[in-house]
Order: sequence, then structure tokens, then C-alpha cells
Amino acid sequence: MKHRKLRGNHLKKIGLTDGKAIQVALTIIRKHLKRQTFDQRIKAIAAVIEAPENFVEDKVYGPLAELLTTETDVVQNQNQLQEAKPFKVFGEDNITEQAKHQMYTAMKLPITADGALMPDSHYGYGLPIGGVLATNNAIIPYGVGVDIGCRMCLSVYRDAPAMLDTRRDELKKVLQNHTRFGLKEHFARPGNAEVLESNLFREIPMLKRLQAKAYQQLGSSGGGNHFVEFGHVEIPEDSAELGLKKGSYFALLSHSGSRGLGATIANYYTRLARSNSRLPKNMQHLAWLDLNSEEGMEYWLAMNLAGDYASACHHDIHRRISKALKIQAKTRVENHHNFAWKEQAEDGSEVIVHRKGATPAGKGVLGVIPGSMTQPGYIVKGLGNTESINSASHGAGRAMSRSAAKSKVTRNAMKQVLKHHGVELIGGGVDESPMAYKDIDTVMGYQRDLVQVLGSFTPKIVRMAN
Repeated sequence: MKHRKLRGNHLKKIGLTDGKAIQVALTIIRKHLKRQTFDQRIKAIAAVIEAPENFVEDKVYGPLAELLTTETDVVQNQNQLQEAKPFKVFGEDNITEQAKHQMYTAMKLPITADGALMPDSHYGYGLPIGGVLATNNAIIPYGVGVDIGCRMCLSVYRDAPAMLDTRRDELKKVLQNHTRFGLKEHFARPGNAEVLESNLFREIPMLKRLQAKAYQQLGSSGGGNHFVEFGHVEIPEDSAELGLKKGSYFALLSHSGSRGLGATIANYYTRLARSNSRLPKNMQHLAWLDLNSEEGMEYWLAMNLAGDYASACHHDIHRRISKALKIQAKTRVENHHNFAWKEQAEDGSEVIVHRKGATPAGKGVLGVIPGSMTQPGYIVKGLGNTESINSASHGAGRAMSRSAAKSKVTRNAMKQVLKHHGVELIGGGVDESPMAYKDIDTVMGYQRDLVQVLGSFTPKIVRMAN
């Protein structure tokens, strides 16, 4: 079986930027990892990058580890990296060692105050997805993520879920006509939003060129795991928090972020942070900006702008669809899960809490934690658990990487699973198949101390990027 070729650019994305180290890594892959898949090779090299000291005596990885440890020793002295602080792991048996080690690495930063790992966690860039990191007066652009303000938005309607059967063809047409996905699609007549008139587009130089693009992409969604879907909500008992009585409801759920605006902000300020960083190369994705610096203050303002824009995109999606169906929402629940907040630590000090793929779960805070296409998501209320830094998972979490899903899951197998569960998918790829995700109920079981479940949402008609 022919495997996808791993090149130097792939290694750069996981933090290996030195030319000599890249050549050594490619030689190791060519000689010793010929039979492994692309993902297995990436994970093997990433493990060495994250903890080179563990591989210095290894016969295969020793040459690469020696290069990295020599470099790390010099830079660590300059940065005064601390001994890794302890952090709480929720659902440890459900999380890979690579994700745990990424979090361990982040806990060495001199700016780190606290950390926690959510039960849906998996390997990412810089922080793992599902990683929560509290820092002292510093912001890590990659600790927020590229899709700034990626969020959930759930509209629960007064209508009964029988609509999913009686108006099924209409619902599918509405999703096709009133949603846009991916880089190139946008509405011929975009809507408008107050955030697009923000003075920040004039005051921050790098934002000036992004205003027109943000206007054009308003109400659209990204690719990958972003979706807009119809389903039914079940409320097991009267909920004052939601303003809903016990029963079943027709509902709309969307998942997307800040589009090109957020991605450009993230990449621009990450480059700035890295250019000023004296971190080891294996930690460059954790480069930070001091919030007292001009760049740090700019990023903070731009990040919040992107978050407001992501919210406006969801509101535009829900407005369009509600108008097309001539129905009115009874309640709405929404939350970010790629963002940073100023919050108070247990000792009363102010910290910057990065939630990269994690849901805010402060006491009484409402949120939505989705499952896969064939499993329910949950409407939750935060319990304010300080061990999780007032956070919970942002979903079920991936059990397979995208490339692994593409190689292991067939289109026909995915269709059969969706059919068995009565789910219709418009667009979407096998990399987003239900089999690529962890079991949501297992994940929820690990966070009973973090959130209280108020209701569930089960998807039935799903729209994703083609």
C-alpha cells in the first residue's frame, strides 16, 4: 500500500523548523518508518520534538533528539523555563500520550499559572485540542487557535420535531439555499452586522485589508467539521435556565468560527510572537505576546473582534433559515470554544484563560457540547469546577485523524451508518464520519463534575462543506 509522502513542510507545521533537524528527521523516516502511515510518522517525530530528552539513547531517534536537546538547553537558559506545573486530566484513559505531553510542555512556560486537559482532548499545534491554559498577563495566539471564536449556536423553536418528517424536502432545500461553506462560497447579497462597522478596522493596520472580506463572508461557514444541521431537542424536565418546558422541540444547530478574518489575525500575530520568542524550536507554537506590549494589546482587541464576528455569522445563519421557514426561535444557547478570557484565579489574581477546543463552564454558564452526526449533543450548565479552570469538553473529540479516517473509512460504510441512524448528510467527507469520533457519552461521563446536562440535541439533516 502506497503511503502519503511526508515532506519538510509537514515537519515545520509540528514545530521542526531547523533545516538540519528536518533533514535528520526525513532520513529517519526514510530508513526506519517506511511501513508506517503518514499519521504514524508524524506522531513519532512529534513525540521526539516534544520530549527530545526521552530519546537521546534511542537507536532510531537519537540523532534527532541530540540535535534538539542541545538547542533546547541553550534556549531554556535564556527563557528560564520552569519545571512543569501539575495539571488535572479529565478522562485520562480516553486521551493519547501525545496530547498529554503537549500539555506537559505548555506547563513549563514561565507565564503559565494553571492548566487542565478535557476528556475530548487530542493532539494539536501548540496546545492540544481540549487544552485549557491559564497564563499571567500573556496571550498565546496558538493557544487560542487559528479559528478564533469557533463556536456553537443552537436555536430551539416553538415547533414540534414532526417538522423533520412533514417538511423534510423543504428543510433540505433551505439548508442548501441558505448556507455557504468553504473558502470560495459566499452569498451574492451578504447581510450586515454591527461588528463590521467597528473602528478597529481603521485603527489596527493589519485589519484594514480584512474588512471587505469579512463583509463578504458574513453568514458563511468553514470546511472541515463545521456544520449547520436540523434535529430535535429533548428537555427531560422543565428548565428555568432555558425557558423551556419538558418536551420535544424542533431545533437548528450550527458550528463555525471567524472565517478568513480570524485565520489571518491568528497567523499574523503568531508570526510576531514567534519572531520575538527565544523558545526551543519544539515549543515555537507556544510563543506568547505580553499584554502590556503594543502587539499584545492589538491581538487582544483583534481576537475579541473576531469572536464578535463569529457570533454575528451564526446569528446571520439562524436569521436566514428562520425567515425562510417562517418560524421563530423560543430560546437560543451559544458559546465560544476557541478563545481567551480574562478571569479570576482561586487566589484572586487575574489570569488569561485559553480554551483551545474547550467550553466555558463557569457556575451557571450555558453551553452546547455536540456529539457526532449519529450521536446526540448536550445542552449544559457549568458547575464552576476550579480543577478544570471552569471548563468542559467542546465535543466528542476525534478518535481518528483526518488522514486516518480517509484511509480507514469508505464512503459506502459511512452512508450505511448514517442511514441506520436516520441521518441525511448534504456534503461532508469521510474524514468527518461518525466513526472518526470518540463516544460522546463516554466523554460526558468523565465530566459529570464539570457540567450539568439540561437537554440533548439529536441531528437528523446535516449540511457540511462539499
